[in-house]
Amino acid sequence: MKITIESSRVVKPTYQNGSAPSTNNHVRLSVFDKVTYSTHIAVIYAFNPPTPSNLAIEKGLSKVLSEYREWAGRLGEDKEGNPVILLNDQGVRFVEATVSSKLRNVLPSKPTKEIQSLHQCLYGIEELVQVQLTRFTCGSLVVGFTAHHQVADGHATSNFLVAWGLATRDLAVNPIPLHTRDTLFKPRDLPLIQYDHQKIEYTNKKYTKHMTTIYDDNSNEEGIVIHKVHFTNEFISKLRVKASTGLVKPYSRFEITLAHLWRVITKARGLHGHEMTQIRISVNGRVRLNPKVPNEYFGNLVLWAFPRSKVRDLINRPLRYAAELIRAEVAKVNDTYFKSFIDFSNSDIIKKEGLVSTAVMNKLILSPDLEVDSWLTFPFYDLDFGSGSPYYFMPTYFATEGMLFLLPSYLGDGSIDAIVPLFNDNLDTFKMCCYNLD
Repeated sequence: MKITIESSRVVKPTYQNGSAPSTNNHVRLSVFDKVTYSTHIAVIYAFNPPTPSNLAIEKGLSKVLSEYREWAGRLGEDKEGNPVILLNDQGVRFVEATVSSKLRNVLPSKPTKEIQSLHQCLYGIEELVQVQLTRFTCGSLVVGFTAHHQVADGHATSNFLVAWGLATRDLAVNPIPLHTRDTLFKPRDLPLIQYDHQKIEYTNKKYTKHMTTIYDDNSNEEGIVIHKVHFTNEFISKLRVKASTGLVKPYSRFEITLAHLWRVITKARGLHGHEMTQIRISVNGRVRLNPKVPNEYFGNLVLWAFPRSKVRDLINRPLRYAAELIRAEVAKVNDTYFKSFIDFSNSDIIKKEGLVSTAVMNKLILSPDLEVDSWLTFPFYDLDFGSGSPYYFMPTYFATEGMLFLLPSYLGDGSIDAIVPLFNDNLDTFKMCCYNLD
């Protein structure tokens, strides 16, 4: 796929009635912004023709940035050395590109290295958002979108994308984002740290070299394949019925699909029975904090659950065992846990002990563990620039063995697409097991 870059420029916010705010202000990163991944994340959207013009989409972007000023700013520090977002309206990168072929002839069904050309580079850039519009001879449009994770989590970013579509269609941005990241998460008058956050969300800087397998041997990537699995709603329902018999609250689509994948991937890896395996699961704090944080909150509000098991138990015991581990550990990341984390993160322990976040994306191999990004509840398919929803959506190529993505299928029938990076040597066993109900 040969991409021709036609133009590249910066798009800045447009304010109604010329009432532009000061560009000398800043907002401090919250405790949840600081503990999350410090990197850009990229997604790819594909739209069938007819589609709005690039100019219309650019104008919509400029308008919506006036409500989401953080994206048009830059990361920096205040006078005390605290990490902040500078609300300086420096703008986002906007790139126009073309491909001299039809989209259906070149767009893969799963993330590959080639799709990285459909979005801008993720490294060494100052813009917090980058947009690439790529036009194809058939009239189709691909939107490559990258955003810095420390500014917003998946929930907030998907709300922004929906708002961008509304602005492009000259509709009011609704709901208006809630900008309270620098005031909302204050420690309690009597801090109460009840969990070992120093070893869960944080770790000592001197130990980080032992906690990851770094990209120090690029040849290892050649042994990793990105596999895409489609689980029909019927298959997921059968798994749920099988595991949920006798329960008042059946396991959710997420719980049962992840439990199934955990078991199948562990089998495919051929791990020893005495080894421990765990999953890192993102948990949205908006519905778990009391009082609840509105869905309109713009920023990061995620911590993680870590269900663990011995390999032999995970494989030999029924599916319900894995699903219950997932449910139980996610349930523990509740209001008490979030408030304990807020108290811990506002203390001086992090600075005194030289702690750094355990949320890193420089791993090549996660085995025997897994990490999952579930986008099942995000309204990514609600992005509409005026000609309807995208017919295709996927994350970019990310070749980390064991890093799973769960996506709602474009079919809209409750089915799930799972992006599963595996060692090539494990792929045949995975395929043999992945649709087995046992």
